[in-house]
Amino acid sequence: MPDGDGEAAKLRRALDSWGLFQVTNHGIEDSLLELMGASKEFFRQPLQAKQEFSNLNDGNQFRAEGYGNDKVRSKEQILDWSNRIYLKVEPEDERNLALPKHPNSFRDALHEFTMGCRRVKSIVLRAMARISGLDDDEYFLKQFGDRATVHARFNCYPPCPRPDLAMGMKPHSDGTVITVVLVGDGADGLQVLRDGAWYSVPSSPHTLLINVMSNGMFRSPVHRVVTGAEKERISLAMFYALDPERVIEPAAGLVDEKRPALYKKMEARDFLVGLSEHFLEALDLLTR
Repeated sequence: MPDGDGEAAKLRRALDSWGLFQVTNHGIEDSLLELMGASKEFFRQPLQAKQEFSNLNDGNQFRAEGYGNDKVRSKEQILDWSNRIYLKVEPEDERNLALPKHPNSFRDALHEFTMGCRRVKSIVLRAMARISGLDDDEYFLKQFGDRATVHARFNCYPPCPRPDLAMGMKPHSDGTVITVVLVGDGADGLQVLRDGAWYSVPSSPHTLLINVMSNGMFRSPVHRVVTGAEKERISLAMFYALDPERVIEPAAGLVDEKRPALYKKMEARDFLVGLSEHFLEALDLLTR
């Protein structure tokens, strides 16, 4: 993953135009392949075995971690055509070591992949600080705080008999600082919204989706996953978020008379609450 002037220019163009880019030569190929194999083995277990890690306590009380679907908030809610397992991997002392136990390689593979992704995240955020014109290459990394969180979301999209009637994952925008997405080879389906049209993202071992608190300079793209009639699709998203109590604001080095601050100070947790409450309204305006 070279870091010369040419690569910096490519990164800037990708962030300005799409908000995401593909990373190769990242040095974590072995753990990537092992983790993808372990996740496939997990999803292909009998339903009864997977439900040992259900995200429903007593069959109805939802919790974030575990296997199942996203939280059902109303009878009118349209569910995504997917199952997932959602795990907190950082801070390490908050990991739930009971999830999952099978296959035996799952937790070790996830740990190795997490360590590799941490290095990739740091390289990318240092490069973003430089192309933003900030004096401190570590600026974005310093914003995470002492209790920054990382969650791993494994998604399984089974073949859908009527892909015209179902969505693998509804349109959304990530509220994290950076997201690292691992997609199985040949598993197309990810689409990105640009200028009112949806564009398919070619399947690739790595796709990084970027969302940084930089006064609107870089913006997380609106994206979705469409279903397919023939092939199963498995992916993993690693979400890197700030310490929930961290106060965020536009970087001082990116604010001046010509580019005033666009956002007020707030705690990271309040930002995520606001994103959840107002995103669907904003998405409606984007897609009209």
